[in-house]
Amino acid sequence: MSATKDKGKNWFLRGGLFAKYVLALVGLVVFVLAVNGALETWISYRGIKGTLTDAMSEKADATAKRFEQAISDLERQISWVTRASSNTIELRRADYAQLLGQVPAVSQLTLISGQGRELLRLSRQTTTVNSNADFSRDVRFTETIARGTAYAPAYFRDGRPFMSIGEQHSGFNAGVTMAEIDLRFLNDYFGDSQVGRLAHAYVVDGKGRVLASSSKGPEVGKDLAALPQVAAVLSPSGRPIASGKDVDGNAVLTTATAAPNLGWYVFYEQPTAQALSPIRDQLVRIALLIALGLMVAVIAGTILARRMLEPITALRTGARRLGAGDFGHRIEVKTSDELEELAGQFNSMATQLAETYSDLEAKVKERTRDLAQSINELKVLEEVGRAVASSLDLNAVLPTVAARALEITHADAVLIYGYDAARRSFNLTQSIGIDAATEGHHRAIDAANSPLGEAAAKGEPLAISDLTTNADYPPDHPLRDVVVGAGFHSVLVVPLVDQQGVLGALVVLRKAAGDFPSSLIGLMKTFAHQAVLAMRNARLFTEVDQKSHALEEANATVREQADKLREQTEALKDWNKSLEQRVETQLGELERVRRLERFLAPQVAQLIASSDNPEGLLDSHRREVTVVFCDLRGFTAFTEATEPEEAMNVLREYHAALGKLIFKYEGTLDKYAGDGVMILFNAPIQLADHTARAVKMAVEMRDTVGPLTEKWRNRGHSLGFGIGIALGYATLGQVGFEQRLEYAAIGSVTNLASRLCGEAKAGQIVVSRRVYGMVEACVEGRAIDDLVLKGFNHPILAAEILSWKGEPSAEAAAE
Repeated sequence: MSATKDKGKNWFLRGGLFAKYVLALVGLVVFVLAVNGALETWISYRGIKGTLTDAMSEKADATAKRFEQAISDLERQISWVTRASSNTIELRRADYAQLLGQVPAVSQLTLISGQGRELLRLSRQTTTVNSNADFSRDVRFTETIARGTAYAPAYFRDGRPFMSIGEQHSGFNAGVTMAEIDLRFLNDYFGDSQVGRLAHAYVVDGKGRVLASSSKGPEVGKDLAALPQVAAVLSPSGRPIASGKDVDGNAVLTTATAAPNLGWYVFYEQPTAQALSPIRDQLVRIALLIALGLMVAVIAGTILARRMLEPITALRTGARRLGAGDFGHRIEVKTSDELEELAGQFNSMATQLAETYSDLEAKVKERTRDLAQSINELKVLEEVGRAVASSLDLNAVLPTVAARALEITHADAVLIYGYDAARRSFNLTQSIGIDAATEGHHRAIDAANSPLGEAAAKGEPLAISDLTTNADYPPDHPLRDVVVGAGFHSVLVVPLVDQQGVLGALVVLRKAAGDFPSSLIGLMKTFAHQAVLAMRNARLFTEVDQKSHALEEANATVREQADKLREQTEALKDWNKSLEQRVETQLGELERVRRLERFLAPQVAQLIASSDNPEGLLDSHRREVTVVFCDLRGFTAFTEATEPEEAMNVLREYHAALGKLIFKYEGTLDKYAGDGVMILFNAPIQLADHTARAVKMAVEMRDTVGPLTEKWRNRGHSLGFGIGIALGYATLGQVGFEQRLEYAAIGSVTNLASRLCGEAKAGQIVVSRRVYGMVEACVEGRAIDDLVLKGFNHPILAAEILSWKGEPSAEAAAE
């Protein structure tokens, strides 16, 4: 036992010296390089991950802000159709149609009355008027009424994402416009230039459904609530995580940013494998360094073990001779270690190679014969393909197909049949090896109960090893009567079929009985494809030729119709000239009415437009007029303390209320500046009761604006309404320049009305004593103290109008 231990120790000292030195040097180098590489890899990983996360977070924040800005822009565009001036269904429909044309993202607009009933619904395909559908309990309607503007949660229809934006109309109980937004435009914010080449991005709603996505992101409408990164932001804590999974389960680096106004979350993600590709490159560099260290260690070990050079040289020389084909050479190495063992393996391998080489030569000869046969088959197929491509005449192509099939199969005869679908029979069209003039039932074979019909039905070749012994085909069978009579026994039927149907059959006959090789059957299927191509091309050529003749006839008919159309066109030109003159006249009338309606009531504008001398009514002249001036108390302080958008909403409601009354009493809107409005009566159209109309209108204005001031007060705005009315002479006419003309009054009566309005308190109507005298019988009023007004040298007698009693009866007027 002691001798055995000594022998093993001596073997290690003698045969493992190279291994000891090499392993020691390699282990030291690998350990140092591996530790250093691991530390650098960890530091690089932390830095790359932080950089990528910060960059994607910035993109997510920017995209979320752009989404909110886009929805905000849509809200402002939708608010345009809520203007009070569009006070009819037709005007609303026109505004809605214009908005749909200008804003592709808006797919449908719905007008809902203040009572929650649908008045109008307009989409790009349909229009519904007065459907009276009940939206009074719809959350979108109630939220809009409560807030003025409301965003509804996103929803899907036909796989497309939508959301609704509700906008309240100006005025008391004026209603709501509900806009349906097609959110597919959000995909434009996820272009490859914004997202990046390797990353992908998407946005989800509060339920985790995808509303928009980049080209590499998940599909729109997919529910991602189960993904860890989406579940994290949808949880009550709402804290995003830095790592997650994509829809395929692959690890990704992820960042998320919320769009709080919309309740959405924007995600930017990048596959971890791609994001950490620099780490892989660093690992490759570390591996190269380790390989270099290994090389150095091996060289050092080789120098320390120089005694091994001689056996290694012997091994190298022997390996070179074996590589050159000298399998009889043997390597002689006597080192009593692994090298000697390796030399023995080389010698054993040389013996095995010598035996294998002899077997390989025989196999190469056999494969060469097979290759030559395959080349010959390919040449034949090429020749058949050229014949098919060069001619559309079956009489020229089918003989070539049959001749080459006979040559390559070494058969005794080849028949090609065409299929007659109407008669359900196969008719002989080409034959080689059998007399074509031979009479027999084989020239027309019924598809039923025949090998040709069976092969066509299955779409696969049918091989019969011996037709004389096959019980399925009796002696009186139409195929057997000529085949067996001519000395043939084995038959191969290849159907000629394509996707459009059966065209015929290719039949190969041999006199010797026996099975057909599978390679031959596959080759004949290729020949069948060539024949099918030739038949189909010939049929297509015939159809094209027939259609060409039909087109020539149709072309002649079209030319005749063109001559008739040319005559009708000449007649239409003459009619069009007269139509243009009529349209030009109508446009002139419309332009005159449009210019007048800027400052006159519609009925007054129509009267002027229809008069024989419309310009004379607007020429400068002097006339007694009643002037009404009104404005809001506290409006200046209100505009300084509130947002411009809210001030504009108040003005829209205010002007809408006054405008209806001005047109109702046929007043002329002279001008308005902010909250101040001046109205003329008795110009340019004379009215016998112009002072009474002005006072009655002022009373109704006060009663109309009163509820509005209560509504504004509920919204935190302290505003009042005052009116001043004066009666006197003024110079009237058009002022301005060619592109901008207005009808105006100039005189002290306009200043007096403005000053009286300035003295009026909230809810008060102050009139000059002359006005009061004109309507005293029709109103409840009282005289007030004389007023000292700016711009007037003496006190002004004034009165306050409390209410309108109505026109006095004839008896009261007589008394």
